Amino acid sequence: MHNVGLLLNGNFEYSPSKDQMNDTRVMGDYAIPYWKITGFVEYISSGQKQGDMLLTVPEGAHAVRLGNEASIEQEISVTRDMYYSITFSAARTCAQSEKLNVSVAPGPESGELPIQTVYTSSGWDSYAWAFKAKLGLVSLLIHNHGEEEDPACGPLIDAIFIKTLYPPNATQGNMLKNGDFEEGPYIFPDAPWGVLVPPNTEDDHSPLPGWMVMSYTKVVKYIDSAHFAVPRGARAVELVSGLETALMQEVSTVSGRSCRLEFSVGDAGDGCAGSMQVRGYAGQGSATVQYNSHGTGGHTRASLEFAAEENRTRVVFVSSSYITKGDGTLCGPVVDDVSLVCVSHQQPPARRLRRL
Repeated sequence: MHNVGLLLNGNFEYSPSKDQMNDTRVMGDYAIPYWKITGFVEYISSGQKQGDMLLTVPEGAHAVRLGNEASIEQEISVTRDMYYSITFSAARTCAQSEKLNVSVAPGPESGELPIQTVYTSSGWDSYAWAFKAKLGLVSLLIHNHGEEEDPACGPLIDAIFIKTLYPPNATQGNMLKNGDFEEGPYIFPDAPWGVLVPPNTEDDHSPLPGWMVMSYTKVVKYIDSAHFAVPRGARAVELVSGLETALMQEVSTVSGRSCRLEFSVGDAGDGCAGSMQVRGYAGQGSATVQYNSHGTGGHTRASLEFAAEENRTRVVFVSSSYITKGDGTLCGPVVDDVSLVCVSHQQPPARRLRRL
């Protein structure tokens, strides 16, 4: 398996034959090359109209739409016990509270991706989801269990990529795993909107290795230096959901040791302007970082000193403000280059008794 690649016909440019189509609806289970479909699946061309709405496609000329209880499925060759992330683009069409189920069999690897909030002005968002391969051949399933009156209502899906993840380990210089966020899901090189990481409470299977996204229905945005201002390196995280989402990692610590958490807070250079506030928590300590953004990039460095009180310490970041760009889309502060170091208190040397 390559480190990263488009799934076979992952952009749906190989079309069904006309005799397996009823208008836009795909009629045969295997009509879309390399995919198995179930339920009400439509093959959508860019520029197609639905009522007064023009349907756009993020990559190439075609995408699929999943109606009520519809799904697409493909078998993928992987390496057993390796970690993988899936990145794909999705757009809401006419429903108000759409969700997508992504799963891999054999499992029980599955996740529910909330897609009711749109984070781009184009209407397309890219999402990431991760899994650990149980076997060398797995089956990826994307399913819409919508219950809309119109069976044609449902999300558009396009551009499905897979990437091997190599979760980094903590080091002596940084007790946090992936504190620089350099390891993460595939980001489309020609998509200037980043990748949304949905809620996940399993850091082992996070598309952002080491980190968990704590939320009910909101996300964080994974961004790259090709399209955004990143404080350090090539990747960072933008907290786009205010108080509704926390970025968290649990670290093994030794009770009583003095610790120092350092991190960068800035803006993504994406026109997100205003007063930003990030709260960083570690153990019983907390630090609030104010950053006045002009939306043109830049960052500040912050630190928090605390004493570890248990053998597990949670490091948490939350944006305390909701910010929108001029086009009405949600945005927020960027967090990057996070490090945690704990040191034991130096004990005075033991006094020796001199024998007379």
